[in-house]
Amino acid sequence: MNETRHALVVDDNQLNSRLVALFLKRLGWTAEVADGGAAALALLRGRRFDMMLLDLRMPTMSGEQVCRSAREELGLAGLPIVAYTAHSMPEEKERILAAGFTGLLIKPISFHDVKELCNAV
Repeated sequence: MNETRHALVVDDNQLNSRLVALFLKRLGWTAEVADGGAAALALLRGRRFDMMLLDLRMPTMSGEQVCRSAREELGLAGLPIVAYTAHSMPEEKERILAAGFTGLLIKPISFHDVKELCNAV
């Protein structure tokens, strides 16, 4: 039997985070939801996650800031951190990956997108 995998979903939009959490649950993952960067970093300090899905545009702290803090301040260099955003221009993708993200999902996301992501992690 496989160990349950744990994901942290960070999005200030409840509908988006609930949808991603539901997809993950259907794939056998557990999902913890945070509505912003500070809450996400607090959860990362206290728990182990196998992946973080992180919205880029949030009030107070951007997804890029959260990713940078997770990598540099919390030392989570090996944590897969996936940006999910509506921004899909090639130069934006390069910037996102250069900021420390492991991958990118383009909104609107589908169950198939999340399934492929989980298979790759």
